[in-house]
Amino acid sequence: MNSASGLLRGCDLVENFKPPKYLLVLTMQKTILLLLCTAFLGLAPPMASAADSELPLSVRFKGQDKFHRIVTKARSENWANLPIGDRMIKFGRELHGLPYTSFTLEIDDHIEAPSVNLYGLDCWSFFEISLGFSRMIVQEKEQFVPQDLLDQILLTRYRGGVCSGNYLERIHYLSEWFFDNEARGVADDITKDFKYAMPMTDRKCQEMTILWKSYRYLKNNPDLRPTMSKLEAKVSQLPVYYIPKDKVKLIEPQLKDGDILGIATTHQGGFCSHVGLAIRTNDGVLRLMHATSQKQYRRVIIDKSISDYLNHFKGHAGVIVARPWEVDKTVTDPAIYKANLKRLTGGRGMITMKF
Repeated sequence: MNSASGLLRGCDLVENFKPPKYLLVLTMQKTILLLLCTAFLGLAPPMASAADSELPLSVRFKGQDKFHRIVTKARSENWANLPIGDRMIKFGRELHGLPYTSFTLEIDDHIEAPSVNLYGLDCWSFFEISLGFSRMIVQEKEQFVPQDLLDQILLTRYRGGVCSGNYLERIHYLSEWFFDNEARGVADDITKDFKYAMPMTDRKCQEMTILWKSYRYLKNNPDLRPTMSKLEAKVSQLPVYYIPKDKVKLIEPQLKDGDILGIATTHQGGFCSHVGLAIRTNDGVLRLMHATSQKQYRRVIIDKSISDYLNHFKGHAGVIVARPWEVDKTVTDPAIYKANLKRLTGGRGMITMKF
C-alpha cells in the first residue's frame, strides 16, 4: 500500500480541525511570523506564497528536465484540446514506470510548501501531478515553467488553496481532499450517484498522530501533534460514501478515463489507504493506473481491472470516485467555496481557510 503523507502506509491524509490559538515561528536566516490560528473553523493569514519564498526551487521541484520534455510533447500534440479526463491519462502515461518513492511531500523539517518530484512518486503525488499538468496545460501561456505546475499543486493540495508555510494547512487525508476540491470546483465526488453507494461509518482517523515519527514535520515540531489530533477527530466526522468492492465491477462501465479512485479501507486509521486513476486500455478493460509500493513493482504501473485489484487485497473495502472538472469551473470566490463546503459536508468535519 502506498504513502504520500499518511494512512496505514497509504494515501488517505488528514482532515479538518479546530485550531487553538498559537503562533508558529520558523527561522531561516531570520525569524518570520507565519501563522496565527484564531478561528474555530479557519486558518489565517491569507498568504498563498510565503512558503515558496522560504524554500529554494531545487527543494520544491525535482525533475525540471522531465517537466520541460513532457510540456513540449503535450504542446506538440495539442493535449490542451482534449477533455480533462483524457489529459489526465496522457500525463499519467508520461509518468508511467517512474519509481515508487515514499514520503515525497515531506521536503523540510519545518516549512511546508507545494512540491513536485518527477524522479520518484507515491500514489498521492502521482494522481495530483497528473491532475496539475492537466489543469496547467490549458492556460494560455507562451512558455510554461515549473512554478506553473507548483501553482496547480498549491490549489489542490492545500485547504482552500492556501499555504503560508504551516504543515497543518496541507490536506493530509484523501477523503477531505474530495470534499475540499469539490467545494472549489476542481473535481466532483460522484460516488453517491451510483445506487450501490454506502456511507462509511465509525471511522477513526488517527494515522498521522500514531505514526508521527514517520513524518518529518510532526517529528521535528511536537507542538503540531495535539492540533493534528484534533484535526483528525474532525476528519472522522466527514460524511464519506464508497462503493463496496463486490459492486465495483457493476459500475466499471460507467467510469471514465481520468476518474480519481480513492481505495477505501476496512482498517481504522482513515477512510482510504491508496489512490490512483481509472484508465480503459485497448482491450476494453477499465484498469487502475497508480504508483504502487508492491515489492514486485515499486513504480507507476497500469494494473489489473479495478474490481480485480480490489479483490486481491483483503483490506480494500471499495472505491470512492471523483471526476475532475475543467478549469473553467474553478471556484475563486471564498464565500462560494465556504458555502459549497458547508453544503457538501452538512457542517460535519468542516474547516475552511480564511482568504
